[in-house]
Amino acid sequence: MEITASMVKELRETSGAPMMDCKKALSECNGNMDEAMNYLREKGIAKSAKKESRIAAEGLANIFIDGNKAVILEVNSETDFVSKNEEFVNMIKVIGTSLLKSDAKTLEEANEVETENGKVKDYIISMVAKIGEKLSLRRFEIVNKRDDEVFGDYLHMGGRIAALTVLKGANAEVAKEVSMQAAAMKPLYLNINDVPEDVLENERKIQKELAMNEGKPADIAEKMVEGRIKKFYKEICLVEQPFIKDGDVSVKDYVAKNGGEVLKMVRYEVGEGMEKRNDNFAEEVMSQVKGN
Repeated sequence: MEITASMVKELRETSGAPMMDCKKALSECNGNMDEAMNYLREKGIAKSAKKESRIAAEGLANIFIDGNKAVILEVNSETDFVSKNEEFVNMIKVIGTSLLKSDAKTLEEANEVETENGKVKDYIISMVAKIGEKLSLRRFEIVNKRDDEVFGDYLHMGGRIAALTVLKGANAEVAKEVSMQAAAMKPLYLNINDVPEDVLENERKIQKELAMNEGKPADIAEKMVEGRIKKFYKEICLVEQPFIKDGDVSVKDYVAKNGGEVLKMVRYEVGEGMEKRNDNFAEEVMSQVKGN
């Protein structure tokens, strides 16, 4: 049966799959539109499986808030190009607003959450087939607050960095400033009490060795370590950091002056801690074109 351009166009509009895949599906199914759709769905799942070993360290983070509940999430793609795709952006919105209505605590639970397009995991598989890259929900956190508390949210670089904070006693403007601080200054922890003991001990050891290598006596080195640990706290703890708009006060003091206290911080930077792609994507695209 002859496969016409209008048939390919119809299947492409229905499935959202690439043109060449639609043409091949119709050829394999002798022009039967329903069978071609099933063929593409099956092929999409196969593509998704093949892409599991690939690196998806690009993508976007976002924050969605409804009353006293918020969710922050990161969804990954293989390339920055796809992360700017309108359909990818919309997918994050659908997943985020669906998670916001749920009580999911783990990725396993999140992938089972129902969206307007099926379960999260099935929706992602369908988008892999449509977009042609490995996509994945990497992480999320649902955060609840009380009526006397306020959310602060901030997205930087279009969603490359997302910061969500909860403050007690202050207003939304102050909370937004704190979230901007978290996004810009990369704190690892909210406050001193959150720093794990092993991290602290390792830093103490490093600083003592540095002081000893500078020729300081052991007792002097110990005193120097304590001073350097205080500086360490100012680097890694949000509330101990100098406030970015007024370096003479800490974030904790800035919030306190506005009648508040920082209770929580969640900061996501897309791809942090993940291996990055270093292949030539243009070459890969050309190889796929030649393959068709």
